[in-house]
Amino acid sequence: MSVSSSTVEVKLRHQHFLPATFPVPLALLGRMNHVDVISTDRPTILVTNDDGIDAPGLRALVHVLVSANRFNVRVCAPDSEKSSISHSITWRRPLVVKRVHIDGATAFAVSGTPADCSSLGVSNALFPTMTDFVISGINKGNNCGYSIVYSGTVAGAREAFMNGVPSMSLSYDWVRDKSNIQDFKLAAEACLPIIAAILVEIKRNNYPRSSFLNIDVPTDVCNHKGYRMTKQGISMGLMGWRQVNSDVQGGKILSPTTMDTNSSVVTAEDSETLLQEHLLFEREDQGAQVDGEPTDHQLLKEGYIAVTPLGALAHVAADFQAFVQDWLPTVTSCPSSTL
Repeated sequence: MSVSSSTVEVKLRHQHFLPATFPVPLALLGRMNHVDVISTDRPTILVTNDDGIDAPGLRALVHVLVSANRFNVRVCAPDSEKSSISHSITWRRPLVVKRVHIDGATAFAVSGTPADCSSLGVSNALFPTMTDFVISGINKGNNCGYSIVYSGTVAGAREAFMNGVPSMSLSYDWVRDKSNIQDFKLAAEACLPIIAAILVEIKRNNYPRSSFLNIDVPTDVCNHKGYRMTKQGISMGLMGWRQVNSDVQGGKILSPTTMDTNSSVVTAEDSETLLQEHLLFEREDQGAQVDGEPTDHQLLKEGYIAVTPLGALAHVAADFQAFVQDWLPTVTSCPSSTL
């Protein structure tokens, strides 16, 4: 997506954060105060994700929210897939923002990360009024345990939380050969009651701003067992590495974040040069580490909609904190010769 001469730099300033800029077409700039048809008695929801603005999970969520006829719905999402990009932000270049048509919503595609989109969306730079609630999702695949660290979906909600806006990340436990696109709509419908209930508490000024929610919907969403509050566990996919060549990948290079092939076809000449100058490695699945306790992943697999409160600060294990407290004073007296 290129930036033409018909764009200008618009300053983004939100609370105490440093400024960023993004180009917006001049034709759009004149309409910036009219990008929403605001109903003052309806709460405003901003939707973002990490699978990209065209992802079926996001489109299903927006459709369900719009169809409820209870919310003003905005979308500010990456213009392409940004899975597993975690909480990275764009700093050294402007973001390109493009208006996108989604029925019933005011939507923009952004050449940035999920955290960029969330930050931009809750600022006063792109939309003329404040957002009441941010939903990041629906992600294709669960975000439990250590996967939360890698997740761009969770980062979208975390960024809103860090900007003082209540938020939640929403993921569907997609399983190949079991799940289908319709399940995203069912997952959104299953979570509509909790979304509405949160907005009621926000309107009453009862909703705490000290954390945000991460919600995972089970694969068999039609037969889910209801909401269950839980905590982040230590489940994670175990990944190894193997060396490959271009023939293994059918002439395509792997995307480092999604492990799917991208559209850049490598010619035979390019492949030969690449193999001469570089080594190629790809991740490979080596199973999974699962919890032995009733944490997010286990409850999800038992059929519950797992509701996990999260914060921006990492929990530190008590035994490690105690070790460092006792050990640190001894460091200056420890000679390097003891290594």
